[in-house]
Amino acid sequence: MTSIVSIRQLTKTYGNGFQALKGVDLDIEEGEILALLGPNGAGKTTLISIICGIVNPSSGTVKVGGYDVVKDFRKTRSLIGLVPQELTTDQFETVWNTVCFSRGVYGCKPDPALIERILKDLSLWTKKDSMLRELSGGMKRRVLIAKALSHEPKVLFLDEPTAGVDVNLRRDMWLVVEKLRESGVTIILTTHYIEEAEEIADRVGVIDGGSLLLLEEKAKLMTKLGRKQLRLELAAPLSALPESLVPLNLTLSDDGTTLIHDYQGEEAQDSIASLLATLARANIHFRDLSTRQSSLEDIFVALVAEKAGERA
Repeated sequence: MTSIVSIRQLTKTYGNGFQALKGVDLDIEEGEILALLGPNGAGKTTLISIICGIVNPSSGTVKVGGYDVVKDFRKTRSLIGLVPQELTTDQFETVWNTVCFSRGVYGCKPDPALIERILKDLSLWTKKDSMLRELSGGMKRRVLIAKALSHEPKVLFLDEPTAGVDVNLRRDMWLVVEKLRESGVTIILTTHYIEEAEEIADRVGVIDGGSLLLLEEKAKLMTKLGRKQLRLELAAPLSALPESLVPLNLTLSDDGTTLIHDYQGEEAQDSIASLLATLARANIHFRDLSTRQSSLEDIFVALVAEKAGERA
């Protein structure tokens, strides 16, 4: 696929000496949804701000649609829509006027049909004549998305798009994001809701300490790093794990009623069959079996903790 955003050796050091980004390399493919995960202060917002032309890089290059974000600022900014984390809106303006004005800021000709479609897609059409101060926090966040889409950008950045939004609105907005992707818009979102990335992202990037620790397709990441757990509820409790079973990476619960086996996601299924056969030969029987796979949150927490340990 074609990269619509290309970042090479990007660094940012602020005046107080804080190094927010440390040599980041990243290619974002046209039409994908990329989720950027990381703890507070990891560098996510700084990265987005540089791509959008809000913050100047200390070194390195960023290109959007083949244009340099510093040398070709006007061109790259016209290709980008940004939904900031903060709810920054004119409280005494109507939804309709706010979105139309945002389109005009980019020098685009009025297009009432487009604005109507955007507002309807975001479930804002019935609020088009309402002043922003009358809207809920979730609705105001939808208005920010409408403003960002008003000039028909090719790339949309969503910085914590569902912060403060209730569960139902959050899922509605996921559907909106998926619909945007289907229309050809490339979407990059930062989020603290791991399930958000797990639900809608094609690829996941993990940033911590100003460095891109990992960039992987979501499915491959879950397979490579996700751990699985097999739990066997025993037909009769064991007082201790038999010596013959010690090499099998089994853990016996404190009450002796459950055997637990942890294994990597890519471990072959026949190895589990072999384990069950070994238990049968040892005359250990079970009455129930269940499995659990690591979530993206488990993977994220483990990865950041591992990298933090390396830096210590």
